Amino acid sequence: MQQIPNDPVMLLSYINTQLRDFYPSLEELGKSLDISVSELTDKLASIDYFYDAKKNQFI
Repeated sequence: MQQIPNDPVMLLSYINTQLRDFYPSLEELGKSLDISVSELTDKLASIDYFYDAKKNQFI
């Protein structure tokens, strides 16, 4: 498993970059990195960022 940032702001930047450059969806990112999509979305929701499937990024 790839090490991902724990800090929510750093995590936001990392995840949006991964989505932009490598993954067509949040589900694909979760499967590939072996991370829980629900935990990820909860952590980013704590800083008021939510996944937009149409844009494929957290906004």
